[in-house]
Amino acid sequence: MSMKKKSKNPSSTIALNKKARHEFHLHDKFEAGIELQGWEVKSIRSGKVNLTDSYVFIKDGEAFVTNLSITPLNQASTHVICDPTRTRKLLLKKQEIEQLMGGLDRQGLTIVATAMYWKTCWVKLEIYLAKGKQAHDKRDTIKDRDWARQKERMMKKS
Repeated sequence: MSMKKKSKNPSSTIALNKKARHEFHLHDKFEAGIELQGWEVKSIRSGKVNLTDSYVFIKDGEAFVTNLSITPLNQASTHVICDPTRTRKLLLKKQEIEQLMGGLDRQGLTIVATAMYWKTCWVKLEIYLAKGKQAHDKRDTIKDRDWARQKERMMKKS
């Protein structure tokens, strides 16, 4: 008899920031680790994460994410003080931080967190250098998406 391995969730995505693609033009992609506490990892495993209002900033040559909401579990220990929106340090290489700083200073871009996912046993945060969209850019994006959907329907019928 062969033993079957337990199939893990094929999707390693924990949380997505869908609003980011609508609000920003995304340019350069970076993958950052996050410095977490034990109760945060347990909450992330149960999927209690919200990336929607998160913001990445650089201070003293280090990258931090703020407003990343990780809701504590009810079973969290009573002696641990749980702050769901505390500022967390991002783990990036010095060269990547310099690229981010260059984009912020010279090009007037911002840093947006778009996704959180598992990479083996580590939690990673996908961040982009991004530029904010104007209202007419958002309308163009919606129009292009609707046109692509209509093309698919027409191709399916014929």
